[in-house]
Amino acid sequence: MPKPAHKRSKKTAKERGRITAEVYTDALDRSQGYCERCGSPIGLQCAHLVRRWKLDETTVNDVAMLCGPSVNTGTCHNWVDYTEEGRHWAEQLREQFWQKERGDTT
Repeated sequence: MPKPAHKRSKKTAKERGRITAEVYTDALDRSQGYCERCGSPIGLQCAHLVRRWKLDETTVNDVAMLCGPSVNTGTCHNWVDYTEEGRHWAEQLREQFWQKERGDTT
């Protein structure tokens, strides 16, 4: 059977999760150069607050500046990526960002 001539119609999770320079800069401006969980200025990384496959496109409300790297135990990025409590915190933070953008005060 020959390969289909059409291209993929849906972006891959990696493409949807790509953090653009604009999103990174906006997140860094929002955090003022500090981890948005613990306040540390060391080892900042732009971390997804939800899994890439859940997004259509990554916006500044979908990421947070967290101390890292994510593979090091004890960093906020690791805590968000590898613990249930961290994932719950990240989802709540993301919701706060979206509410603020929408102008919700509740």
